[in-house]
Amino acid sequence: MARRWWALGALVASMLVLAFDLTILNVALPTMAGQLDATTGEQQWMADAYIVACAALMLPAGLLGDRFGRRRTLVAGLTVFLAGSVLGALADTVQLVVGARTLMGIGAALVMPLALAVLPSIFDTDERPRAVATLTTAAAAGLPLGPIVGGWMLDHFWWGSIFALNIPMAVIGIAACVFLVPESKDPAAPEVGALSTALSAVGLAGLIFGIIEVPVRGWGDPLVIAAFAAAAVLLTALVLRERTAARPMLDMGLLGDRRFLPNALTATLAMFMLAGLMFILPPYLQAVLGNDALGTGLRMLPLMGGLMVAAKSSTPAVRRFGPRPVIGAGLVVLAFATILGSRTSVDSDYTFTAVWLTVAGLGFGFTVVPAMDTALAVLPVDRAGSGSGLLLTVRQVGSAIGIALLGSLLAAVYTDRLDTSGLPAAAGDAAGDSVVAAHLIADRLGDEGLTAAANSAFVQGMSTALLVSGIAALVAALLVAGLLPTGKAPGAEAGAGTEAGADAREEAGADARDGVDEGTRDGAGPDVVGAPTDARQ
Repeated sequence: MARRWWALGALVASMLVLAFDLTILNVALPTMAGQLDATTGEQQWMADAYIVACAALMLPAGLLGDRFGRRRTLVAGLTVFLAGSVLGALADTVQLVVGARTLMGIGAALVMPLALAVLPSIFDTDERPRAVATLTTAAAAGLPLGPIVGGWMLDHFWWGSIFALNIPMAVIGIAACVFLVPESKDPAAPEVGALSTALSAVGLAGLIFGIIEVPVRGWGDPLVIAAFAAAAVLLTALVLRERTAARPMLDMGLLGDRRFLPNALTATLAMFMLAGLMFILPPYLQAVLGNDALGTGLRMLPLMGGLMVAAKSSTPAVRRFGPRPVIGAGLVVLAFATILGSRTSVDSDYTFTAVWLTVAGLGFGFTVVPAMDTALAVLPVDRAGSGSGLLLTVRQVGSAIGIALLGSLLAAVYTDRLDTSGLPAAAGDAAGDSVVAAHLIADRLGDEGLTAAANSAFVQGMSTALLVSGIAALVAALLVAGLLPTGKAPGAEAGAGTEAGADAREEAGADARDGVDEGTRDGAGPDVVGAPTDARQ
């Protein structure tokens, strides 16, 4: 028993550091821009190269794990991530930083889906929801912890330290995977076709590129239009090709499964809102409320507190009531929190923010964890890697869309409500770019009125984005009520027995998993053997 929980701990540490890198660079960009002479566009790509590479390669990465071994692919991904981190720590040009972030994104794409995919080979049906909750919480917790850790590192070390931080974590993760995680794979998995992989990677890269560039260039920009058009053509070609394949990389059957698709879309919507919040909140906490980088990260902890409480409570709630009412209630709570947050005014203090952030964390926890676990439970054991890759790909796309759409909405309202009529044209244009830029110009000109106007315009934009998020959550709650099947989660009845029965199940599950470990070490039989598979069914 101890061995598999140690393995989960290693996976949690790996997911935490991978999630760090989605947000940790944001607090270092001003320092890096000054030392590397980076333009605004170059700063954006230093941050975005990671998410583009990760989202584009996650789907074929899951299939690689199914075919060649999930533990082996996990180790390969962590090794690539380690190489990118070393390059980033030593980088002294923008190009090297972008290259390092791209390598790290490739490594993350190999690790993220397979960290979930190996759970069914380690844990039985009773334990898997707890393991999924722990791993999901770690992945979500890394988002707000990134600015906290990054802010502290910048206060004490050079900017390359945010990359160096990954090095010991990746080494520990590699060692833990080698010694603690059992190998599992599907010998009958289809070959990783070069054409399908290219269609998937380039199509998703084009989609994410377009989404990322929308807030900067606008929806009508020729490059954005070309990116979306190319993505539509390539992804359509992928779907048409996969529909005729005997063992497709993109499992079309999952997209038609009422137990998988609604849960995957629910988790995607939740990540849409979480990523949008993570984009909106730092400027509010830093510019409007006047906190530094470290203080901003610390003030986002109530969101994680609520998420951790809900993640721990969601498993027994799902066993008792089933996933549909729990997920629906989570979405309603999330809607309440964001609508409450939309009532923020320029005079609101942090106490009000902390309250609605805590409630939002509860809503996220009761939504994401049951949705992810229910979707994961549907996946056949032999296709856990590719199925998890599909699940996490749509989540990653949801995150990018959340940043793009909610960020664009915030920027549009902010620009519309900000009065710059008394400023020189150049200063007015710069102040309209962001609330941070407006504060810098106001400080330079000694114009307190511009500071107040920028704060008011930003808060109005943030309130509008939060209101839209709340309405989206309510609509999603109605869809969950209509689309998700009724009934309790798999294993709920099994978890309701006597203490003696639970002990017997635990002993049997431990014996079965010990058999997997022995069989894997001895090289006998297939990597995924029947005993634990039967226990999960």
